[in-house]
Amino acid sequence: MQIGLLYVILALIGSAVLTIIIKGLITKTGGNLYTHIRGGTPRAVGLAPFLVLILLFPPPGNYLIAIIGIAAFIDDLVGRTKIKGHKLEYGQLSRGIGMLLVMIIGYFYFGPVSILIALMIQPLNIADMQPGSACSTVIIMASIMLLGILALTTTIYYPILIVLAACIGYAPLDYRGRIMMGEIGNHSFGVSLGLIFASFGSIIGNYTGSGDYVTFIITLLLLLATTVLIAFIRRKNLKNFLENNYKIIQPRFGDYFMDVLTGGGFGDLFRRFIIKKKIITINNRLLILLGFRRLVHNPYSN
Repeated sequence: MQIGLLYVILALIGSAVLTIIIKGLITKTGGNLYTHIRGGTPRAVGLAPFLVLILLFPPPGNYLIAIIGIAAFIDDLVGRTKIKGHKLEYGQLSRGIGMLLVMIIGYFYFGPVSILIALMIQPLNIADMQPGSACSTVIIMASIMLLGILALTTTIYYPILIVLAACIGYAPLDYRGRIMMGEIGNHSFGVSLGLIFASFGSIIGNYTGSGDYVTFIITLLLLLATTVLIAFIRRKNLKNFLENNYKIIQPRFGDYFMDVLTGGGFGDLFRRFIIKKKIITINNRLLILLGFRRLVHNPYSN
């Protein structure tokens, strides 16, 4: 218990100190890691909690965090550079490879639930498009998991406290819009939450005697709950975005949910492969309510 508490304190202090140091370094060096949004904002400061997590989060979970963090940092560094002759960006390719590696390598340690652990990257990525949203998501969901595990067992699950501490140490400047996590930050926290969800599902699976099946279902439900939370937190921004950019008139909460779950570059890339250049019009009221207008919106249509 003393070692676990020490790690939590180190995570909080380490993340706070590294955040200030990395913010200063990126501000001085500039490049792709510095954006002129809000008068100048260093990106990829999520490198601070990433370093804390790979050092203090217990193995084998930290292996998966390291894999996705490295792939995401490459994305942060190369920016929106497209592969010559293709619509795909180098950053998207790096992230895609990282997600596949998390699924494949994670399978040997955690089984099929590693797929869901990797998919947690998507909603956290969308959450990070608004100051403080990704931090709020991590803090809320990790706190719920902490209370849930304490309700099921008397054992303190320190990895949750380490993730919370790393996020809280980083968060103050993010809430003020002075820094941005970047892909390395939101991807690392996405996988971290996925690992926590899988652990919670495993505890319930052991209680019920259903094992991997219950673990997978519980993790899936928590992934969807996280998506709902992010859609709620970002609802005002998403409303403006969908109306102004995608011309979805009077978007419903289902549209916000679908944007968080399937939006971004990867989602649009899949739409390009599946829908091609077709335009699909949704008129059914129930489907509109469920967000199918956003789900089938094709930015590559004619």
